[in-house]
Amino acid sequence: MTAAVDTAATPPGLARRFGALVYEGVLLFGVLFFACFVYVVLTRQKDALFGLPGYVFAFAVPALYFVTFWTRSGQTLALKTWHLRVVDRNGQPLGVGKAFARYMLGWLWVLPGLSLWTLGVKGWWLLAGLLAWVLVYGLLARLHPQRQFLHDAICGSRVITQLPQRP
Repeated sequence: MTAAVDTAATPPGLARRFGALVYEGVLLFGVLFFACFVYVVLTRQKDALFGLPGYVFAFAVPALYFVTFWTRSGQTLALKTWHLRVVDRNGQPLGVGKAFARYMLGWLWVLPGLSLWTLGVKGWWLLAGLLAWVLVYGLLARLHPQRQFLHDAICGSRVITQLPQRP
């Protein structure tokens, strides 16, 4: 049972969205671990996800995961746990194109930080740079009038609070 979506609702706080992001990462690790295990067994590879087909597979699994959940209910398990929902500007579930665009733009969370690796930064400095970028990217939402992240503002989606209805 779900509540009606309030399109004028105040967006959830950054701490709540960061909590959902961390929980999503934990769940996605399990999804990717299982999917990659099946891939390696079926392709009989000694090195996990070696080569372009493996990289494409590892990129496609999360895309399928997110696009499926965002277009059906607007909630992955992590979003449901944290009472959050992804909707379009009108409060409706995302279409496939918009959900895929959100997935692709969601890489803005990590790609700029990981680009330090191409500059020769390694080890703890790379981790520090990545974490610093994630923090900066998250704080950029404070500049948006509706407190939405950059990828949501670009593709026309929003994260809203979706509390369960009381019986």
